[in-house]
This record gives sequence, structure tokens and C-alpha cells, in this order.
Amino acid sequence: MESQILTLVTFFPLVGIVLIMLAPKDRPDTVKGVALLVSFVTMLLSFWLYSMFDKVANGMQFELNVPWITSFGINYHVGIDGISLLMIVLTAILTVLSILASWNSITERVKGYFISMLLLQIGMIGVFCALDLFMFYIFWEVMLIPMYFIIGIWGGARRVYAAIKFVLFTMFGSLLMLVAILYVVSAYHGFANEYSFDILKLATMPIAYKPQLLLFGAFALAFAIKVPLFPFHTWLPDAHVEAPTAGSVILAGVLLKMGTYGFLRICIPMFPQATITYLPYICVLALIAIIYGALVAMVQRDVKSLVAFSSVSHMGFVMLGIFALNLQGVEGAVLQMINHGVSTGALFLLVGMIYERRHTRLISELGGIVKVMPVFATLFMIVTLSSIGLPLTNGFVGEFLILIGTFKANMTYGVIATSGVILSACYMLWMYQRVIFGKITNPENEKLIDLDWREKGILIPLVVLIFWIGIYPKPFLDRIEPAVRSLLTQTNMVREDIGEPAFTVETDGSLSGMTAEDVNLNSKGEVHE
Repeated sequence: MESQILTLVTFFPLVGIVLIMLAPKDRPDTVKGVALLVSFVTMLLSFWLYSMFDKVANGMQFELNVPWITSFGINYHVGIDGISLLMIVLTAILTVLSILASWNSITERVKGYFISMLLLQIGMIGVFCALDLFMFYIFWEVMLIPMYFIIGIWGGARRVYAAIKFVLFTMFGSLLMLVAILYVVSAYHGFANEYSFDILKLATMPIAYKPQLLLFGAFALAFAIKVPLFPFHTWLPDAHVEAPTAGSVILAGVLLKMGTYGFLRICIPMFPQATITYLPYICVLALIAIIYGALVAMVQRDVKSLVAFSSVSHMGFVMLGIFALNLQGVEGAVLQMINHGVSTGALFLLVGMIYERRHTRLISELGGIVKVMPVFATLFMIVTLSSIGLPLTNGFVGEFLILIGTFKANMTYGVIATSGVILSACYMLWMYQRVIFGKITNPENEKLIDLDWREKGILIPLVVLIFWIGIYPKPFLDRIEPAVRSLLTQTNMVREDIGEPAFTVETDGSLSGMTAEDVNLNSKGEVHE
């Protein structure tokens, strides 16, 4: 059963899709109930996966490798490490909450909407499980179709423009990635005299430096668009603002993480020399994203647009942590991927709840809400503080680790990144003060009704995660660490080859900088003193 668990988690939503297709059109509550039940079972399966995961083991777990298209070396190959495990669990949780959030807001084409949500879940989980590049690409593209329809059909006034822009940006990156995949597979055929799309095998193939630069660039552009990294971010605000609430939650909570996950799973392991070469440029773009996203968020008049630009800033932190290429930075980046999904997902849910009541997201139209919606104001405050990284909340742990890693890698980068934390506090607290406090200047705000039990039930699990990760992050970091160490070992071997400082693993679990002469690596890449 353990070898089939990933297949079950990935494709169980197909059961819901089939049942919804068979359901009568005049029974929308039945459709919603089926979607909720199937997504809830998928979430329970992801919890089971989490409970069975061996947090001290190295390498992939729950691997299943079955020949599929043998003439081209394409296999049904799935497996997970600590990084993909947490992303699968996050995806399952947010899907359930997104379906609950859509319960009253989606009244037209109900069957199509919930089929799209479940199909989107299959694509997202599939990306995190795939260890075959062909499968990775297929799942990557599968995500594009339902999100296009979710934005384009159930979105706002400019939904068609936003949906087309989202597709054009993503497809451009996907085509470059496809060309790079075909080149890598062809090169592996010349190297091993066999075709293979196996990500783990391809990572062992030596690739010359110049081809590495081109291949890294092709993959990196596809992933940078998805992150989105400055200056490839312009599709994101439109998609967020026009998407329905659940679409924004999934987009911010999971889809953006596909880009950073791609860097961790493909770019760095396969092209480590190119990673070192491109590192300073990507770090600079990440720093620009941090500052630019914060400054633009500060001047937004629409609450949802403000949260969208804050995502550009927060994902800049994640990219900076990844390319610090040390234990603290990369661990913090992976944890911050989870944190951003929780906190920003909750922010979009809260914005959607107030929009359903007031039918406006303009900050100037709100104000004084605390007087009539105290529960909403309290939960909004908790999520806002987690987004700016207040100690004892999840955002603090991730940003703290990223900044430690960044300061160890480059002091100047660390100082600039720290200013982004300050700016984050400025725009988030200013937004909260204008929306929640002050006088009720608009009479319509006096009639607002506080959150009902369904809405509280949606937000409380995210609030629990905010404090759990903020107070006791050890269970998450324990599962992330082995995967991060394995990733760093590969990159540090290349740092030796090109004569740059490498890192070694100390007995206390920390990483210290050492020169190539101070480190001895055996043929398996294991570090010895």
C-alpha cells in the first residue's frame, strides 16, 4: 500500500470529477458536497502520508517507478522528500478551504467550477510527486487549464484579459522548459546510450559549462515567471485581482511555489555550475522584488491588489533564501513557501469575505469595521501580523532563517533584505488601520454582519498553523533538513571544482564556510572532515 499512496493522493480527486459529471445540473448542493468530501478525503490521505514519512531518512520515499513509454525511457516515477511532502499537505489543506470558501459565492456553472478545482488539485500534487521530467511537464501544463477557466469564467470584470495574460506568460516559459527537457534527454542518450526522463538519473550526468548556462536559463525563466520573480511578475496582480477568492488562494498558496520548487528540484541539482554563475544575478532580482513589491503594495487602493503585490515581495525572500545556498537560507526558504501559502491564503480569504458583504475592495470605502465585525477584525489582525513576521507567528521563523542564511552568504544582501521586512510592516499595518479602525464614514459599513460558523471554520485551521509553525517549527524543519542537506552537497561539490568556498557539515548540524582544500568529499558526495 505504501508504494501506491502517492498515486492515491494524486488521483483520488478523479473520483470527485466523475461523480460531479454524473450529478444532475439542478443539484448544486450535491456537486459542492461531493467536491468537499473528495477534497477532504484527499487531505486525510496527505496527513497519513505525513505520519508515515521517515524524517531522518535520506533520499526519496514512497517511490514507485513503473515503465510507461519504454522506447523513450518515460516511466511513471513518483516519490517525495521533505520539501515535496509539506507542499502536498499544504495543497490538500488549501483545496478543502477553497471549496468551502466557494460555497455561497459560486452560483453559476457550478459543476464546471468544482471540476476545475479538483483537476487543479491533481495537477498541483502531481508536480510535487513527479520524478520523471515528462510527468513533471504534463502535470505542470495540467494546472494551467483549470486555472485559466477559474479566472476567465468566474473572475471579475477584466477576467478574460487577466486569464489570457496568465496563459501567455506561463505558456512562454513552458515552451522554453520543453525545449530544455528534450535537449537534456538527448544529451543523456549520448552519455548513457539510453533515453531517460528520470530527474534523479539526469542529475548525475555531467554537462559542459556553456550548455549548463543555456539549459539553466531556459528552466529558470519558466520557473521565474511562475514565482513570479521581477521583472516577470506583471501577470500576477491582474490574475489575483480578477480571480474569484478560491482562485486567488490557490494561486498564491500553491501555484507560485511551483516556480521555487522547480529551482530546488531541477535547476540546482541538474545545473550546479550554472547555479553558481547565475547566483548573484538572481539574488539581485530577488532583492529588487522584495523592495519593489513592498513599495508598490504601499500605494495600492484595492486591498486585494495590495496583497497581490505583497506576494511579489514575499516570494523575493524565498528566492533569496534558496540562492543563499546554505542550510539556514534554504531551510528558511522552504518553510517560508509553506508560511506564505498559509498567511497569504488567509489574507485572500478574509478579503473575499469582506467583498461578499460590501462588494468593494477599495480601502477608502471601508473603515471602522472593528465596531461591527470584531471576530473578523481579530482574525485579520493575527493574519496581518503573521504576514509581517511578528515573533511567535510562522512568518517570523521563515524570514529569520532566510536572513541568517543571507547574512552568512553576503552581508550587503542581508542588509537590503532586512529593509524589506520594515517596509512590509509599514504597508500591512497601514492597510489594517485604514480598513479596520477609524470612524465608519460609509453608512453601509454599519450594516455588516460578522463571520458565520462556516467562515470561522475556514480561517481557524490557518490560524492554528500560524501559531504552530511560529512557536514549534521543529516537526517541519526536521522533515525539510535531509532534503536540503542533499541538495547542498551537490552544489558544494561544484564550488570545489571551480575553486569557490565550499561548506561542510559540522557535528552540531550547522554549516561553516571552508575552502576547497579544507573539504574532502567521497565519490557519493558525502562530506568528511
